[in-house]
Amino acid sequence: MSDATLVYDDDCGFCTWWADFFERRSDLEVVGFSELTDDQRTRLPDDYETCSHLLADGEVYSCGESLEQALVRSDVADELGPLVGFLRNFADYEELRESAYRAVADHRGELGSVVSKTPPARDAEREN
Repeated sequence: MSDATLVYDDDCGFCTWWADFFERRSDLEVVGFSELTDDQRTRLPDDYETCSHLLADGEVYSCGESLEQALVRSDVADELGPLVGFLRNFADYEELRESAYRAVADHRGELGSVVSKTPPARDAEREN
């Protein structure tokens, strides 16, 4: 298992679908907001619930950068790794990446009608 941890909103079906994608396609540990340890929570920014995060290499990658890091650590990295490396050479890339992340995050409710997975908290409610 990796020492990298993807932190996501586990009350969101769209977010849960993506977390499951990374769990299946990488060796990332995947942890929802509701399952954070105290140590993990202290490493995150105060407003951590506004986006996903990747804890790795002593760093905290947030929002678009967290998913970029998760992608290059996944089994699709062979195809995407060189592309991401190339894009990082451009000054506007970071702004584009974060704008794209925010656009998707702001519409995750609608996008959840296309791809979604029952969040863990809701699965637990059904079992009770």
